[in-house]
Amino acid sequence: MTPTLRTEFTGRTAVITGAASGFGLETARLAARQGMNVVMTDVMAEALEAAGRDVAALGGTVMTHRADVRHADAIEGLAAATCARFGTPHLVFNNAGVSTGGLVWEHTEKEWDWVLGVNLRGVVHGVRVFTPLMLAAERADPAFRGHIVNTASMAGLLNAPNMGAYCARISCRPASSTATGPGRPMRGPTRRPPRASRSRSASARRPSPAARSPRPRSRRRCSTRSPRATSTSTAIRRRWRR
Repeated sequence: MTPTLRTEFTGRTAVITGAASGFGLETARLAARQGMNVVMTDVMAEALEAAGRDVAALGGTVMTHRADVRHADAIEGLAAATCARFGTPHLVFNNAGVSTGGLVWEHTEKEWDWVLGVNLRGVVHGVRVFTPLMLAAERADPAFRGHIVNTASMAGLLNAPNMGAYCARISCRPASSTATGPGRPMRGPTRRPPRASRSRSASARRPSPAARSPRPRSRRRCSTRSPRATSTSTAIRRRWRR
């Protein structure tokens, strides 16, 4: 069977980290409008309580739970509290994320631990703790469907200035959606098929010699850079070599 996403949300349970603001808060609002039980967690207690009241006003059943996703025992406590009230969650959104700016060699060890702890280990803990619960729920009820979604960023592919720590953790955290349920084996991010399995081989894509047009006679390329610009760039390279 081909894996499919859940389309019925009423009465199901969603767990959202980083739910006090941003994507997390908006996802909690969407879940509440769909009639889901919403478990909101964040490290900022006051902001979390305010966000919880905002989501509850939409008609959803909301439980707020303060947790620092850097620590495994905090996520284990979150899972235990969720299961005690609502049972195994059907959706886990590992969304919590932080950032710090500046030159990478100027970040303190504490700042590195903070960024990598929230953005990388937070996802690791979420997947490690909640996946076995979903698999157990599927064994008990073959109709159970569960999803785990991890937030990532274009910063994992495009390195912005003064964001080295953020980009480093994002490159290790691909966005993915893992599904369980009937005909839904555990799966991670979608990847390109191996080269041998692609429909067109390299030889098929390469034009035949007869179809190739003759190459034009090579011409000497003219540089638009001024002598001053060339000498300046050469000086910069020499300076860095020192």
